[in-house]
Amino acid sequence: MQLRAEQLEAHLAKSLAALYTIHGDEPLLALEAADAVRAAARRSGCAEREVLSVERSFDWSGLAHAGASQSLFGSAKIVELRIASGKPGAEGAAAIERYCSRLAPGDVTLVLLPRLDKTTQAAAWFRALGAAGVIVEVWPVERARLPEWIGGRLARNRQRAGRDLLEFLADRFEGNLLAAHQEVAKLALLLPPGELAPGAVEAAVANVARYDAFDASAALLTGDLARYVRVLDGLRGEGTAPTYVLWAIAEDLRTLLRIGAGLAGGRALEQVLRDNRVWGARQTPMRAALRRVERSALQRALAQAARIDRAIKGVGPGEPWDQLIGLGLELIDGTEGARKIG
Repeated sequence: MQLRAEQLEAHLAKSLAALYTIHGDEPLLALEAADAVRAAARRSGCAEREVLSVERSFDWSGLAHAGASQSLFGSAKIVELRIASGKPGAEGAAAIERYCSRLAPGDVTLVLLPRLDKTTQAAAWFRALGAAGVIVEVWPVERARLPEWIGGRLARNRQRAGRDLLEFLADRFEGNLLAAHQEVAKLALLLPPGELAPGAVEAAVANVARYDAFDASAALLTGDLARYVRVLDGLRGEGTAPTYVLWAIAEDLRTLLRIGAGLAGGRALEQVLRDNRVWGARQTPMRAALRRVERSALQRALAQAARIDRAIKGVGPGEPWDQLIGLGLELIDGTEGARKIG
């Protein structure tokens, strides 16, 4: 069984599996998912917890021992396996497969992993984890869903906010969910339950937004000029190299051209997306761009990217960050009503 992190609470309210594997790159949501499994296991009678952290020279026989051993009084326990690298190696893979084939009755096993790519998810050891229990995928909260996420967190504290205020908070918290959680907790301490006053919230919260280069590209492809400029300003302030930002944008523009060529050749969109390794949240801006951007506009944007690259290297005129903003103005404002790519 596979679940998204937001589905886990409802699942645990109905049943408890013998094994849960949590993988993802959003620390707050992964931590909360693991805490939820631990709490459910304790409610079911798991009075003990054994933690195995896989590091260099880890002895994998400890996993088999953890699954076979019981305390003096025979109480059930939580066996927690943490693989920070996401790569158990050949010996570890074999040990995991053996462990999954003979889970101890009554125990609950919790496996914690970072975000795994498709190749790793197809490995026999990971498939064994899925066959023996539940895989919980932890995805970052996309910018479009962030106001709703913040509203849900406020509701836990019996607070609420209007849409404009939620958008303001999303701008302040984007890309830093753990800090967002802390800021929402701070609002619960500083402000009373009920409708939050915008002025009081704006005075209370810090700007903890964190961006990466692909956030700029996503804003560009979805046509959100205000967010694109805001992300560029944030990246520039954090000292991000414009080379990295340009690479992310150009990579997505080239991917869009390949997708457009595939669609023009009569291939199905889902297949073309898979062939170009466009998965998960990355599909949203790609699909938006396919609906609104001309192929010729993408080609012009790539030509402009080449000019920005020369400016970064000091062999062309202009200031790179200003030119990146200019690229957004051209691709976003210059493509309203444009026909579909392909």
